[in-house]
Amino acid sequence: TNPLRLAHFLAQCAHESGNFRAVSENLNYSAKGLKAVFGRYFPDNLAESYARKPEKIASRVYGNRMGNGDEASGEGYKFRGRGYIQLTGKNNYTKFGSFVGEDTIANPNLVSEKYPLASAAFFFDSNGLWKYCDAGAD
Repeated sequence: TNPLRLAHFLAQCAHESGNFRAVSENLNYSAKGLKAVFGRYFPDNLAESYARKPEKIASRVYGNRMGNGDEASGEGYKFRGRGYIQLTGKNNYTKFGSFVGEDTIANPNLVSEKYPLASAAFFFDSNGLWKYCDAGAD
């Protein structure tokens, strides 16, 4: 609704998406990367068996969270981050699908293929992030 909000929003989208190049979360982590980014999900030597296996990684990290089923359900990967701000989790996909009037549960790729910017704006609005934009830089 104003230049400050637009600047903050677009800067965040650019950061999250690698300057608008990535519209789907890259989960191709090494064991070392898993421990650094998702350490609490990979105790002891567990990271070795998940390394470089994006589906397996997402299913563990996002399982039983954000409306996703358990690790075995595969919903962590199905509802991994997509769009310019990486909309993540079945709950967010459900809400966003209702907002745009499309079945993003049956076709989660809609978020990355058709709605990468709209999903980012939806996330900002539904999470009240405009207040941070309005505060300016600190």
